[in-house]
Amino acid sequence: MRPAFFLAALASLASTHANPEADLAGSIWDDFKGAVTCAGCEIEDDDVCEGAIKEEGAAVYYALKNLKVGSHTSKTFCSSIAGLCDYPDVRPYNLTFPVAKSSVTRPPPSGQSPIRVAHISDTHVDLQYTPGANAQCTKPICCRSFTPEDAPGNASSPCGLWGDHHCDPPLRLEDSMMDAIAALNPTFSIYTGDVPPHDIWLVNQSSVLQSFNSTYSNLGKLGVVYAALGNHDAAPVNLFPSDKVPPSHNPQWAYDALASDWSNLVEGSPSSTTKHGSYSIIHPNSNLRIISYNSVFYYKYNFYAFQEPMEYDPDNQLHWLISELQAAETAGQRVWMIAHIPTGNTDTLHDYSHYLDQIINRYSASIAALFFGHTHTDLFQISYTNYTARTADSATAIGYVTPSMTPDSGAPAFRIYDIDPVTFAVLDYTVYTADINSTDSPNTPPKWVKYYSAKEAYGSLLTPPVTDPNVEMTPSFWHKVTAQMEKDDSVFQAWWSRTTRGYNVTECTGECAKNKICSLRGGDAQFNCEGPGTPFSITKRSDGVNEVHVERPFCEDAVLARIVGGLARKGVDAEKFVREKAKLYEKA
Repeated sequence: MRPAFFLAALASLASTHANPEADLAGSIWDDFKGAVTCAGCEIEDDDVCEGAIKEEGAAVYYALKNLKVGSHTSKTFCSSIAGLCDYPDVRPYNLTFPVAKSSVTRPPPSGQSPIRVAHISDTHVDLQYTPGANAQCTKPICCRSFTPEDAPGNASSPCGLWGDHHCDPPLRLEDSMMDAIAALNPTFSIYTGDVPPHDIWLVNQSSVLQSFNSTYSNLGKLGVVYAALGNHDAAPVNLFPSDKVPPSHNPQWAYDALASDWSNLVEGSPSSTTKHGSYSIIHPNSNLRIISYNSVFYYKYNFYAFQEPMEYDPDNQLHWLISELQAAETAGQRVWMIAHIPTGNTDTLHDYSHYLDQIINRYSASIAALFFGHTHTDLFQISYTNYTARTADSATAIGYVTPSMTPDSGAPAFRIYDIDPVTFAVLDYTVYTADINSTDSPNTPPKWVKYYSAKEAYGSLLTPPVTDPNVEMTPSFWHKVTAQMEKDDSVFQAWWSRTTRGYNVTECTGECAKNKICSLRGGDAQFNCEGPGTPFSITKRSDGVNEVHVERPFCEDAVLARIVGGLARKGVDAEKFVREKAKLYEKA
């Protein structure tokens, strides 16, 4: 189906529901079913689709009611959601900085004994996890008694006590992870978001708050913790509008709850926590400023991002970042930026990724590192001053992407960083994992063991080797690692296996390997070598069970986007639907 037909269909859906008194969610669901069913597209069970549309339908209507075919917004939507159009060029945006970039560079290592910092992300604890329930169900997540056949005693593939790769984890697994981290005695910790489970068709305010209370209470065992907001940390998921959207759409309750939880985990008073899910704070007795920002404003499944015209700076957060970074530079402070979604990830809309990258480049001398989650996989990502000549010399910033605790992409994991206590540079990190199948006793948790050390894995491969425990793993270091991957496929394959902790490792050679290396060098998403559309594939096998492909193992946060994509790809039926609705679009 041609992109123009697709865009006309979306606009016609919006114009059909201009009556605010209508049952919006039900009407949108009926229109989608009139063109394509989830079963027909082999996406999800009907109750999952209907629940997702009930939750997100109002946001889709709000975003699409003014969509104009041919606009930057419509082209971005068509590319990022449906994968039918090329990404439009990034719109120029004149970000102004109070002071021009100086010639100051990254400070040298202090040589002092490192401190330890834990990095946790994407815990997604399922408080309804049921041991013995079916692990091979037809829903996005399993290990619940969704049907009598899924109940304990009837399940052909029963879930274990400590988790299953087809499910979000039980609370007891998070308990054991917190105990393991506490035993490693970190100076402080960071948590980069996504607290609730992936039951997005059932999620509501009450269940999200219950998840917040559980996980943030658990994080309290670790002492000081700096946290960031994830795309699942509200109900409906993904939907974080700017202040340009009517207040009735705003999840202020989530911002308020997180502000309270975050304040309980830090020393001092974070700034701006309730405005847009972001804050800045100085770590006690140090020169480290931690800036936590709301990356979901820039998320492609945040339907509120697709306004006409698209906002350049939702909630003025980019300008807030500049002010905080300038304050740090003026005070001679080091900076950690923490957020959920990596700036260069394919889930970040290109315009916003580029604007963020400009800011990161301007303040690269102050930014020691950036820390993210979201992908559930073990990654890093490099920013450059010049993306047409990506070299060790032009590498300017490094983002660390920690694997998830939820085991959908591999063994549950966390990272421990070795940090210079003066420059707050990352000297090394070690990934710890647990084998959830190693024990069946509620009183014997799985052991959390060292999986690998970054410097041990990669430092000796470089020329000259970088093995000194007190030397920083700089952006240049990580570029050289990617260069070694290009030279020696065994280095790439070892890294590729580590991304999922050795779980379900798919073949990646030739063009695949080339694109993955390019993605590691893609701190600005327009240069990450990912084409239009979603970088994942979730279909159903003939037996009805979800077939998971590794890039984003479950992606339950994108059910409604897959419905839209299914409509676009349905072929003859969808085109017929568009032709029947075209007159409505013309009247809009």
